[in-house]
Amino acid sequence: MEVIQFDRSRICLDVIIPGRSGFSPGLAQLLSSRDEAKVSSQKSHLVSYHDEIGHQDIERTLEHIFDLPHKSVVRPPGPIDVGFVRSVLRNQARKFDLGGKDSRKYDDGVLIVDKGAGQTKVVLDDSSICGKFKSIWGPLLVESSASFSSARANTCVWNGKWMYEVTLETSGVQQLGWATLSCPFTDQKGVGDSDDSYAFDGRRVTKWNNDPEQYGQMWAVGDVIGCCINLDAGEISFYRNGNFLGVAFDGIRKVGPRKGYYPAISLSEGERCHLNFGSHPFRYPVDGFNPIEAPPHFCMFAAYLLRCLFRLLEVQNLEKSESAYFEKLRRVKKFAPLRELFRPISEGICAEFFGAAEGSQGCSEYITWGSFITLLTDVFRVREPHDFLCLDQVLELFLQFPGCSSLLQELIVALSCMCKAAPLVLTECPFSGPYPFLALACHILRHKDVMHLWWKSEDFAFSFEGFLTMKIPNKQDLQYLVPSVWWPGSSEDEVSMTLSMTTLSDAIKKIEDKHRELCSLVICFVPPTSPPLLPGSVFRSFVQSSILKVRGGDHRMASSGTFNDTVLVSLYTVILHLLSEGFSMDSSGPASSSRINYGTGVGFLHKGGKRRFPTQLLLRNDAYYNVIPRLGGSLNHLLMFHQIDANEDEVQWDEGCMNDEETRITHTTAQKPCCCSITDVTVGLRFKENAKYIPSTSKGPCKSMHEKSAHIASECSVRSLSNEIEDKPITSAQSEIEYGYQALHHLESMSMTNQFSSEALREEELLDFMLLLYHLGAFYFVSQQSQSISLLEETDRQIREKSCMEQVRRLKEARNSYHEELVDCVRHCVWYDF
Repeated sequence: MEVIQFDRSRICLDVIIPGRSGFSPGLAQLLSSRDEAKVSSQKSHLVSYHDEIGHQDIERTLEHIFDLPHKSVVRPPGPIDVGFVRSVLRNQARKFDLGGKDSRKYDDGVLIVDKGAGQTKVVLDDSSICGKFKSIWGPLLVESSASFSSARANTCVWNGKWMYEVTLETSGVQQLGWATLSCPFTDQKGVGDSDDSYAFDGRRVTKWNNDPEQYGQMWAVGDVIGCCINLDAGEISFYRNGNFLGVAFDGIRKVGPRKGYYPAISLSEGERCHLNFGSHPFRYPVDGFNPIEAPPHFCMFAAYLLRCLFRLLEVQNLEKSESAYFEKLRRVKKFAPLRELFRPISEGICAEFFGAAEGSQGCSEYITWGSFITLLTDVFRVREPHDFLCLDQVLELFLQFPGCSSLLQELIVALSCMCKAAPLVLTECPFSGPYPFLALACHILRHKDVMHLWWKSEDFAFSFEGFLTMKIPNKQDLQYLVPSVWWPGSSEDEVSMTLSMTTLSDAIKKIEDKHRELCSLVICFVPPTSPPLLPGSVFRSFVQSSILKVRGGDHRMASSGTFNDTVLVSLYTVILHLLSEGFSMDSSGPASSSRINYGTGVGFLHKGGKRRFPTQLLLRNDAYYNVIPRLGGSLNHLLMFHQIDANEDEVQWDEGCMNDEETRITHTTAQKPCCCSITDVTVGLRFKENAKYIPSTSKGPCKSMHEKSAHIASECSVRSLSNEIEDKPITSAQSEIEYGYQALHHLESMSMTNQFSSEALREEELLDFMLLLYHLGAFYFVSQQSQSISLLEETDRQIREKSCMEQVRRLKEARNSYHEELVDCVRHCVWYDF
């Protein structure tokens, strides 16, 4: 027999870890986690390496689960029950100072300015706001509803190293940084426009301290910007998704207590961001820098309890032969079987967890975004094969406790927000980007109780939209995703580029599969209402509300828009797949009331024979339907040239189709259906002369582009172009090209119910939604391309005709802006085509 001595904090085995990266060279955290307090003494153990040695005593197993010193657990005289487990954990809780106050004092260099309300959370100071912010979700996801809005947080720092994170919901003009109380905020001046005020603007790739200078990288929607201030060294720096952008400012002035630097932001109209001063763990923490808001004391004990639960699950899995990733661990150490003890130990851990959480106010968000998600991802595993059974076991365990409802609702929102900020990483494909969070959410939502909690929460639409969001890479991101670029005649490596594109395509396919799964769960969900609704009503309502956001006055379908255009693309591809592959709803299944089966029969788009379509879908008098030219013109326009029988309920026709198995064409065959044909992304450029649009200020009929030239000439006169540049505040965004539809501000308050809301969702209705989504997305980009081209051409003409150098300079500035918009629009088309 070979006997080895090892330190339990240093054991490292070559196995797979269910963690964030999926694979690891060792299992260093198995017996001692970095996420929990180091409460156990580091004692060496003598353990047999021989496979035939008997199981260790149950006491040794409990010591491992609770991370206790060797031979510190004594078996109780009675059974090991929930009470015994909780007594062990309460003894451990004394080491975590659960009842203590915030240990950071005035001398630590940070102070929450208390204006008499006993404020303990870091938020934006209402009295500092210039302009107007509206809260989208909680107090820290804010959007500017004025032309230019600025605000400071209610906390200042004057020594030490501090940071906060900003997740970009839009990617337009935002100035993020630090400012003192002496920095004035106006409708034209914000963060970075005065002394002792420092900001980074990734839209213009500029740093601001009175005068702008080039700095950093262009940012994109979903980026996480780390704003760091090192008052010991007098430096301010910024990070983009954990990547250091360099020291932005040095030699910043020293200030005294209560006159320190405040986190501060300035946003142009429609810009939106999510601030994290420490209310939940940082996505990309920087070594040595502390959050502005101290984490709650309970979070350390909560992390310890959840790691205890994870170790319990590991020990239970040791008995399962299919748990291959514990094979080497099984050879190193054998534990007493826990078949009869798993229930009291697990329930004791959860009872202590929820009991302590109930007495700790304001800790739910931090724990959910941190240790709770870590537990679930470790159990479920971020890469396939996922451990569905173990995750179900955890969920069923937590659902027994009343406090679980708020925890799970917060979990869904957290997973949704993480999807929005998850970038594709080539080395982690195909399980990269939002996939780990989507896969986890999809399985959790298969439980009827969890789906019901999600549906009845106020954040349902917000989080559903987040799950369907894809983070779009910018120029720097694409360099990492596609390191080698090849074209015919190029000397670059074609194989390398092909490999990169194949890898990315596989990753996107995984994500789209989860989008379909999530939407299918929502389609099949039947809310427990009276009278009962039929499957599809919740999904219908969400799509209609999304249409309102796109069509309403709040939306500018652009890079700085408030509604992420990738949501439209995700909905479009989901519906296209359902209609092309065919599906039926099955009422079986343990988790939801019904489920969708794919590939059943011939898809709706490929059916032949007698076809019919309800005319009511196309002739509705809803304001957000009848102005969209999805039928070769708006409904009002068509009614002028085509007679329609209002009493006719449906139209019928004969349609041919190859629907036998040998010749049938679907998404799974080598030849793709016409709905998935690759389109020429330059079609909008080639046919720009025939493109039709409705100017944002016009209420008349559509004009072709050549008819608009005279109007453009007057609009782009020297006076108008010069004034647009001259009168614009230095910190404001360039005015966006408005959507080419009529303004529909009144739609925000419209009811989402219609004559079909009480019926099951039909394929014809999905087709109508799909066509609607196509025009809301594709038509916009084609129109914007055409308008940008016309503006470029008109500006070039004026540059050729002007002799004044100052006028030419301003015209060239305007031209550069129009050119940038056009290039961005074309890139959007290319990305979505891919």
